[in-house]
Amino acid sequence: MKKLRLIQQIHDAGVVAVLRGESPEEVVEVAKRAIEGGIKVIEVTMTVPFATEAITRLTKMYSSEDPQADNYAIIGAGTVLDSETARLTILAGAEFVVSPGFDRDTIMLCNRYRVPVMPGAVTVHDIVASLELGVDVIKLFPGNLYSPSVIPSLKGPLPQANIMPTGGVNLDNLHEWIKAGAFAVGIGSDLTKDAMKSGNLDLISEKARAYIDAFKKTKA
Repeated sequence: MKKLRLIQQIHDAGVVAVLRGESPEEVVEVAKRAIEGGIKVIEVTMTVPFATEAITRLTKMYSSEDPQADNYAIIGAGTVLDSETARLTILAGAEFVVSPGFDRDTIMLCNRYRVPVMPGAVTVHDIVASLELGVDVIKLFPGNLYSPSVIPSLKGPLPQANIMPTGGVNLDNLHEWIKAGAFAVGIGSDLTKDAMKSGNLDLISEKARAYIDAFKKTKA
């Protein structure tokens, strides 16, 4: 039941913050600002040095149990390339696993432990292969290869596919992706680049609020 609950919560949240950084300490601080701004789903990428430390710290700080609680947030792992890494992130506390591509062993391991897994897909073949392995959400990556119209085109023959575009999603086109039928959207550098350039991490909270406001207005 926890897996199904998490998938529904990610869908309801609508926006996933994909966080990279130079250290676990940096990523934790960035995550805190994003959560303060209203983004409640955090993906810590495994390109971060000692990324599992950041995942563990964040899962101790936040809980996915009660969406109304002050410390509510869902913490997952991204850029997971293989099943060995997936298992390490799950042991560190990750509640969902995201991959940039399709890896059968990673999907099977996550299914074994009933952890939501979101493999990356570029082609219809990738999407069908993921569905055959029981994947609930497929990451369309890189999303900037496509326009939002790709989602209804894909869901014509594959209406059962839940698609989450990541890469190329921004405040200007978020509403187009959601209206096109995106399960949720992944937000990467657009959330953090201004803050990291200026050193003012409060800008992350402001940008997060803008994303959540845009999502809520589109869903209203």
